Amino acid sequence: MPHCNKQMISFFLTTRCNLRCVYCYNSKERAKVQEKSLPLEIAKAGIDEYFANNKSRHIRFYGPGEPTMEFELMKHIVGYAKEKAGDAVTTELQTNGAFSPKVREWILNNLNIVWISFDGTPDIQNTQRPMGDHLADSSPIIEENVIWLNEHRGARNLMIGARVTMTDLNVNRQIEMVDYFNSLGIKYIWTDPIFPEVRQRPVCDDSGRAEMFHIDLDAYVKNFIEATRYAKTKGVFYGSFLTCNFDGEAKTNCRACTPVPHLTTDGYVSACDMALDGEDAYHMNCFIYGKWDAENKKFVYDTDKIKALQNRNVDTMEHCRHCIAKLHCGGHCLGEIQNETGRLDGQKPDTCKAIRTLYKELGACETYDYMHP
Repeated sequence: MPHCNKQMISFFLTTRCNLRCVYCYNSKERAKVQEKSLPLEIAKAGIDEYFANNKSRHIRFYGPGEPTMEFELMKHIVGYAKEKAGDAVTTELQTNGAFSPKVREWILNNLNIVWISFDGTPDIQNTQRPMGDHLADSSPIIEENVIWLNEHRGARNLMIGARVTMTDLNVNRQIEMVDYFNSLGIKYIWTDPIFPEVRQRPVCDDSGRAEMFHIDLDAYVKNFIEATRYAKTKGVFYGSFLTCNFDGEAKTNCRACTPVPHLTTDGYVSACDMALDGEDAYHMNCFIYGKWDAENKKFVYDTDKIKALQNRNVDTMEHCRHCIAKLHCGGHCLGEIQNETGRLDGQKPDTCKAIRTLYKELGACETYDYMHP
Protein backbone atom coordinates (compact mmCIF):
# COMPACT_ATOMS: atom_id res chain seq x y z
CA MET A 1 0.00 0.00 0.00
CA PRO A 2 1.58 3.33 -1.02
CA HIS A 3 2.81 5.45 1.86
CA CYS A 4 0.45 8.26 0.87
CA ASN A 5 -2.37 5.95 1.95
CA LYS A 6 -1.23 6.14 5.56
CA GLN A 7 -4.04 8.43 6.62
CA MET A 8 -4.07 9.63 10.22
CA ILE A 9 -3.94 12.66 12.47
CA SER A 10 -0.59 13.34 14.15
CA PHE A 11 0.06 15.24 17.35
CA PHE A 12 3.38 17.04 17.92
CA LEU A 13 3.11 16.90 21.70
CA THR A 14 6.08 18.85 23.04
CA THR A 15 9.42 20.47 22.29
CA ARG A 16 11.01 18.91 25.39
CA CYS A 17 13.36 15.97 24.96
CA ASN A 18 15.41 13.79 27.31
CA LEU A 19 17.98 12.71 24.71
CA ARG A 20 20.69 14.76 23.01
CA CYS A 21 21.00 13.04 19.65
CA VAL A 22 24.10 14.34 17.89
CA TYR A 23 22.38 14.53 14.50
CA CYS A 24 18.98 15.87 15.62
CA TYR A 25 17.44 17.56 12.60
CA ASN A 26 15.59 20.24 14.57
CA SER A 27 17.62 20.77 17.77
CA LYS A 28 18.99 24.21 16.89
CA GLU A 29 15.59 25.54 15.81
CA ARG A 30 13.90 23.99 18.87
CA ALA A 31 16.48 25.56 21.18
CA LYS A 32 15.53 29.05 19.97
CA VAL A 33 11.95 28.82 21.15
CA GLN A 34 10.47 28.54 24.60
CA GLU A 35 9.57 25.00 25.57
CA LYS A 36 5.94 24.38 24.81
CA SER A 37 3.39 21.62 24.43
CA LEU A 38 0.28 21.09 22.32
CA PRO A 39 -2.82 22.55 24.01
CA LEU A 40 -5.39 19.85 24.76
CA GLU A 41 -8.17 22.07 23.40
CA ILE A 42 -6.53 22.08 19.97
CA ALA A 43 -5.91 18.33 20.08
CA LYS A 44 -9.58 17.64 20.86
CA ALA A 45 -10.75 19.99 18.13
CA GLY A 46 -8.40 18.27 15.70
CA ILE A 47 -9.88 14.86 16.55
CA ASP A 48 -13.43 16.18 16.17
CA GLU A 49 -12.72 17.63 12.75
CA TYR A 50 -10.60 14.73 11.49
CA PHE A 51 -13.07 12.04 12.54
CA ALA A 52 -15.95 14.04 11.05
CA ASN A 53 -14.30 14.28 7.63
CA ASN A 54 -12.26 11.09 7.27
CA LYS A 55 -12.83 7.35 7.48
CA SER A 56 -9.52 6.78 9.26
CA ARG A 57 -9.52 6.46 13.04
CA HIS A 58 -5.75 6.24 13.34
CA ILE A 59 -3.98 8.69 15.66
CA ARG A 60 -0.24 9.17 16.02
CA PHE A 61 2.18 10.86 18.42
CA TYR A 62 5.46 12.40 17.28
CA GLY A 63 8.06 15.08 18.17
CA PRO A 64 9.55 17.69 17.86
CA GLY A 65 10.65 16.55 21.31
CA GLU A 66 9.95 13.22 23.01
CA PRO A 67 6.17 12.58 23.13
CA THR A 68 6.26 10.55 26.35
CA MET A 69 7.51 13.63 28.20
CA GLU A 70 3.90 14.82 27.88
CA PHE A 71 2.55 11.54 29.17
CA GLU A 72 -0.64 12.93 30.76
CA LEU A 73 -1.47 14.86 27.59
CA MET A 74 -1.00 11.74 25.47
CA LYS A 75 -3.29 9.80 27.83
CA HIS A 76 -5.98 12.50 27.57
CA ILE A 77 -5.82 12.53 23.77
CA VAL A 78 -6.09 8.74 23.48
CA GLY A 79 -8.97 8.75 25.96
CA TYR A 80 -10.81 11.46 24.06
CA ALA A 81 -10.34 9.70 20.71
CA LYS A 82 -11.77 6.49 22.16
CA GLU A 83 -14.71 8.40 23.63
CA LYS A 84 -15.46 9.57 20.10
CA ALA A 85 -14.80 6.38 18.13
CA GLY A 86 -14.44 3.52 20.60
CA ASP A 87 -12.62 0.40 19.52
CA ALA A 88 -12.25 1.71 15.97
CA VAL A 89 -9.37 3.92 17.18
CA THR A 90 -5.84 2.68 16.49
CA THR A 91 -2.81 4.35 18.02
CA GLU A 92 0.80 4.87 16.99
CA LEU A 93 3.81 6.38 18.73
CA GLN A 94 7.29 7.30 17.55
CA THR A 95 9.47 7.54 20.64
CA ASN A 96 13.11 7.49 21.68
CA GLY A 97 12.27 4.61 24.03
CA ALA A 98 13.74 6.26 27.13
CA PHE A 99 10.58 6.23 29.22
CA SER A 100 9.70 5.08 32.74
CA PRO A 101 8.10 1.79 33.85
CA LYS A 102 4.87 3.71 34.48
CA VAL A 103 4.80 4.94 30.89
CA ARG A 104 5.66 1.56 29.37
CA GLU A 105 2.86 -0.16 31.32
CA TRP A 106 0.38 2.33 29.88
CA ILE A 107 1.86 1.84 26.39
CA LEU A 108 1.40 -1.91 26.79
CA ASN A 109 -2.33 -1.54 27.37
CA ASN A 110 -3.23 1.45 25.20
CA LEU A 111 -1.11 1.64 22.05
CA ASN A 112 -0.97 -0.51 18.92
CA ILE A 113 2.16 0.53 17.03
CA VAL A 114 5.33 1.78 18.73
CA TRP A 115 8.34 2.80 16.64
CA ILE A 116 11.44 3.28 18.74
CA SER A 117 14.18 5.49 17.30
CA PHE A 118 17.01 3.06 17.84
CA ASP A 119 20.27 3.12 15.88
CA GLY A 120 21.63 -0.37 16.53
CA THR A 121 24.08 -2.02 18.90
CA PRO A 122 24.93 -0.19 22.16
CA ASP A 123 28.18 1.31 20.88
CA ILE A 124 26.37 3.00 17.97
CA GLN A 125 23.23 3.92 19.94
CA ASN A 126 25.19 5.49 22.81
CA THR A 127 27.39 7.47 20.42
CA GLN A 128 24.59 8.85 18.28
CA ARG A 129 21.76 9.08 20.83
CA PRO A 130 23.10 9.86 24.34
CA MET A 131 20.82 10.77 27.25
CA GLY A 132 20.48 14.19 28.82
CA ASP A 133 23.00 16.96 29.31
CA HIS A 134 25.46 14.52 30.87
CA LEU A 135 25.40 12.39 27.68
CA ALA A 136 24.83 9.15 29.54
CA ASP A 137 24.32 5.85 27.71
CA SER A 138 20.77 5.42 26.45
CA SER A 139 20.92 1.79 25.31
CA PRO A 140 20.38 0.10 28.72
CA ILE A 141 17.00 1.73 29.43
CA ILE A 142 15.80 1.27 25.84
CA GLU A 143 16.82 -2.40 25.76
CA GLU A 144 15.02 -2.95 29.08
CA ASN A 145 11.83 -1.27 27.82
CA VAL A 146 11.81 -3.16 24.52
CA ILE A 147 12.39 -6.54 26.15
CA TRP A 148 9.75 -5.87 28.83
CA LEU A 149 7.12 -4.81 26.31
CA ASN A 150 7.77 -7.81 24.09
CA GLU A 151 7.71 -10.20 27.03
CA HIS A 152 4.43 -8.83 28.39
CA ARG A 153 2.40 -8.05 25.27
CA GLY A 154 0.81 -11.52 25.10
CA ALA A 155 -2.20 -11.48 22.76
CA ARG A 156 -2.43 -7.68 22.71
CA ASN A 157 -2.56 -5.90 19.37
CA LEU A 158 0.83 -4.27 19.92
CA MET A 159 3.90 -4.10 17.69
CA ILE A 160 7.27 -2.80 18.88
CA GLY A 161 9.50 -1.84 15.95
CA ALA A 162 12.76 0.02 15.33
CA ARG A 163 13.22 3.13 13.24
CA VAL A 164 16.95 3.49 12.52
CA THR A 165 18.88 6.56 11.37
CA MET A 166 21.64 5.33 9.07
CA THR A 167 25.05 7.01 9.11
CA ASP A 168 28.57 5.90 8.28
CA LEU A 169 28.73 4.40 11.78
CA ASN A 170 26.17 1.70 11.06
CA VAL A 171 25.96 1.53 7.25
CA ASN A 172 28.32 -1.46 7.05
CA ARG A 173 26.83 -3.26 10.05
CA GLN A 174 23.29 -3.83 8.83
CA ILE A 175 23.25 -7.63 9.11
CA GLU A 176 24.67 -7.32 12.61
CA MET A 177 21.91 -4.82 13.35
CA VAL A 178 19.24 -7.30 12.21
CA ASP A 179 20.61 -9.92 14.61
CA TYR A 180 20.79 -7.43 17.47
CA PHE A 181 17.21 -6.22 17.10
CA ASN A 182 15.97 -9.77 16.61
CA SER A 183 17.62 -10.74 19.91
CA LEU A 184 15.49 -8.06 21.62
CA GLY A 185 12.29 -9.38 20.05
CA ILE A 186 12.03 -6.67 17.39
CA LYS A 187 10.72 -8.12 14.12
CA TYR A 188 10.04 -4.91 12.15
CA ILE A 189 12.82 -2.48 11.25
CA TRP A 190 12.71 0.64 9.07
CA THR A 191 15.99 2.36 8.17
CA ASP A 192 16.33 6.01 7.10
CA PRO A 193 19.53 7.46 5.58
CA ILE A 194 20.53 10.58 7.51
CA PHE A 195 19.64 13.97 6.00
CA PRO A 196 20.72 17.55 6.78
CA GLU A 197 19.10 19.28 9.73
CA VAL A 198 16.39 21.88 9.25
CA ARG A 199 17.56 25.44 9.82
CA GLN A 200 16.31 28.88 8.79
CA ARG A 201 17.47 28.49 5.20
CA PRO A 202 17.43 25.54 2.80
CA VAL A 203 20.69 23.67 2.39
CA CYS A 204 21.16 25.03 -1.14
CA ASP A 205 21.32 28.59 0.25
CA ASP A 206 23.53 27.76 3.23
CA SER A 207 26.98 27.06 1.83
CA GLY A 208 28.56 27.25 5.28
CA ARG A 209 26.52 24.38 6.65
CA ALA A 210 28.76 21.49 7.67
CA GLU A 211 27.09 18.10 8.10
CA MET A 212 28.20 16.41 11.30
CA PHE A 213 27.25 13.02 9.93
CA HIS A 214 27.49 11.57 6.46
CA ILE A 215 26.39 8.41 4.72
CA ASP A 216 27.80 6.64 1.69
CA LEU A 217 24.59 5.85 -0.19
CA ASP A 218 26.27 3.28 -2.43
CA ALA A 219 27.45 1.39 0.65
CA TYR A 220 24.02 1.78 2.24
CA VAL A 221 22.26 0.30 -0.79
CA LYS A 222 24.67 -2.63 -1.11
CA ASN A 223 24.46 -3.54 2.56
CA PHE A 224 20.72 -2.92 2.72
CA ILE A 225 20.04 -5.42 -0.06
CA GLU A 226 22.13 -8.05 1.69
CA ALA A 227 20.53 -7.30 5.07
CA THR A 228 17.00 -7.40 3.61
CA ARG A 229 17.56 -10.86 2.18
CA TYR A 230 19.25 -12.03 5.37
CA ALA A 231 16.42 -10.66 7.54
CA LYS A 232 13.85 -12.71 5.63
CA THR A 233 15.67 -15.90 6.62
CA LYS A 234 15.26 -14.82 10.26
CA GLY A 235 11.58 -13.90 9.98
CA VAL A 236 12.40 -10.19 10.33
CA PHE A 237 11.14 -7.34 8.14
CA TYR A 238 13.92 -4.95 7.14
CA GLY A 239 12.84 -1.89 5.16
CA SER A 240 14.13 1.45 3.96
CA PHE A 241 12.57 4.89 3.68
CA LEU A 242 13.75 4.66 0.06
CA THR A 243 11.56 1.58 -0.48
CA CYS A 244 8.49 2.73 1.48
CA ASN A 245 6.38 2.76 -1.72
CA PHE A 246 7.65 -0.50 -3.20
CA ASP A 247 4.50 -2.33 -2.05
CA GLY A 248 2.13 -0.38 -4.30
CA GLU A 249 1.82 2.18 -7.06
CA ALA A 250 1.30 5.90 -6.50
CA LYS A 251 2.15 9.16 -8.20
CA THR A 252 2.71 10.90 -4.88
CA ASN A 253 5.22 10.09 -2.18
CA CYS A 254 3.55 10.35 1.22
CA ARG A 255 0.76 11.74 3.37
CA ALA A 256 2.12 15.29 2.98
CA CYS A 257 0.70 15.25 -0.55
CA THR A 258 -2.84 14.64 0.70
CA PRO A 259 -2.29 16.49 3.07
CA VAL A 260 -3.21 15.03 6.46
CA PRO A 261 -3.04 17.07 9.68
CA HIS A 262 -0.07 17.22 12.02
CA LEU A 263 -0.95 19.56 14.89
CA THR A 264 1.97 21.67 16.11
CA THR A 265 2.71 22.88 19.63
CA ASP A 266 2.11 26.49 18.55
CA GLY A 267 -1.36 25.91 17.11
CA TYR A 268 -0.75 25.31 13.42
CA VAL A 269 -1.55 22.46 11.05
CA SER A 270 1.46 21.01 9.26
CA ALA A 271 1.60 18.46 6.46
CA CYS A 272 5.05 17.15 7.33
CA ASP A 273 7.12 15.76 10.21
CA MET A 274 9.93 18.11 9.20
CA ALA A 275 7.79 21.24 9.56
CA LEU A 276 7.33 21.14 13.32
CA ASP A 277 6.75 24.79 14.18
CA GLY A 278 4.20 26.96 12.41
CA GLU A 279 5.21 30.42 13.60
CA ASP A 280 8.83 30.14 12.44
CA ALA A 281 8.65 27.62 9.62
CA TYR A 282 10.91 29.67 7.30
CA HIS A 283 11.52 27.76 4.04
CA MET A 284 9.35 24.89 5.31
CA ASN A 285 6.34 27.20 5.45
CA CYS A 286 4.85 25.54 2.37
CA PHE A 287 3.83 22.68 4.67
CA ILE A 288 1.99 24.89 7.17
CA TYR A 289 -1.47 24.83 5.63
CA GLY A 290 -3.71 25.61 8.59
CA LYS A 291 -3.96 27.47 11.90
CA TRP A 292 -6.12 27.26 15.01
CA ASP A 293 -8.39 30.29 15.37
CA ALA A 294 -8.62 30.58 19.16
CA GLU A 295 -11.31 33.28 19.07
CA ASN A 296 -13.70 31.34 16.85
CA LYS A 297 -12.63 27.88 18.02
CA LYS A 298 -11.94 26.44 14.60
CA PHE A 299 -9.15 25.65 12.15
CA VAL A 300 -8.58 27.97 9.22
CA TYR A 301 -6.93 26.57 6.10
CA ASP A 302 -4.88 27.95 3.20
CA THR A 303 -6.39 26.37 0.08
CA ASP A 304 -3.51 27.53 -2.15
CA LYS A 305 -0.98 25.65 -0.05
CA ILE A 306 -3.19 22.56 -0.03
CA LYS A 307 -3.42 22.64 -3.84
CA ALA A 308 0.34 23.08 -4.18
CA LEU A 309 0.96 19.98 -2.05
CA GLN A 310 -1.68 17.97 -3.89
CA ASN A 311 -0.23 18.94 -7.28
CA ARG A 312 3.25 17.67 -6.42
CA ASN A 313 3.50 14.33 -8.19
CA VAL A 314 5.66 12.42 -10.69
CA ASP A 315 3.71 13.83 -13.64
CA THR A 316 4.60 17.40 -12.71
CA MET A 317 8.33 16.81 -12.15
CA GLU A 318 10.48 16.44 -15.25
CA HIS A 319 13.16 14.34 -13.57
CA CYS A 320 10.54 11.74 -12.57
CA ARG A 321 8.72 11.26 -15.85
CA HIS A 322 11.00 8.62 -17.39
CA CYS A 323 12.21 6.98 -14.16
CA ILE A 324 11.60 3.23 -13.95
CA ALA A 325 10.79 3.50 -10.25
CA LYS A 326 8.56 6.57 -10.36
CA LEU A 327 5.32 4.79 -9.39
CA HIS A 328 7.10 3.05 -6.52
CA CYS A 329 8.72 6.24 -5.27
CA GLY A 330 6.43 9.19 -5.93
CA GLY A 331 9.21 11.74 -6.16
CA HIS A 332 10.77 10.96 -2.75
CA CYS A 333 10.25 12.79 0.55
CA LEU A 334 8.74 16.26 0.20
CA GLY A 335 10.31 17.43 3.45
CA GLU A 336 13.85 16.44 2.52
CA ILE A 337 13.48 17.86 -0.98
CA GLN A 338 12.14 21.20 0.26
CA ASN A 339 14.76 21.45 3.02
CA GLU A 340 17.67 20.76 0.69
CA THR A 341 16.59 22.41 -2.57
CA GLY A 342 14.10 25.04 -1.42
CA ARG A 343 11.55 23.65 -3.89
CA LEU A 344 8.81 21.05 -3.61
CA ASP A 345 9.64 19.85 -7.13
CA GLY A 346 13.39 19.66 -6.49
CA GLN A 347 15.56 16.58 -6.75
CA LYS A 348 18.20 14.69 -4.76
CA PRO A 349 20.08 12.96 -7.62
CA ASP A 350 22.08 10.58 -5.39
CA THR A 351 18.89 9.47 -3.67
CA CYS A 352 17.16 8.95 -7.02
CA LYS A 353 20.05 6.75 -8.11
CA ALA A 354 19.82 4.74 -4.89
CA ILE A 355 16.06 4.21 -5.27
CA ARG A 356 16.46 3.05 -8.88
CA THR A 357 19.16 0.58 -7.86
CA LEU A 358 17.02 -0.79 -5.05
CA TYR A 359 14.04 -1.13 -7.37
CA LYS A 360 16.09 -3.00 -9.97
CA GLU A 361 17.42 -5.39 -7.33
CA LEU A 362 14.35 -5.86 -5.13
CA GLY A 363 11.40 -4.86 -7.31
CA ALA A 364 7.83 -4.40 -6.17
CA CYS A 365 6.77 -6.40 -3.13
CA GLU A 366 3.78 -7.56 -1.11
CA THR A 367 1.92 -5.09 1.08
CA TYR A 368 3.88 -4.15 4.18
CA ASP A 369 2.40 -5.27 7.50
CA TYR A 370 3.38 -1.94 9.04
CA MET A 371 3.92 1.17 6.95
CA HIS A 372 6.89 3.45 7.49
CA PRO A 373 6.43 5.70 10.54
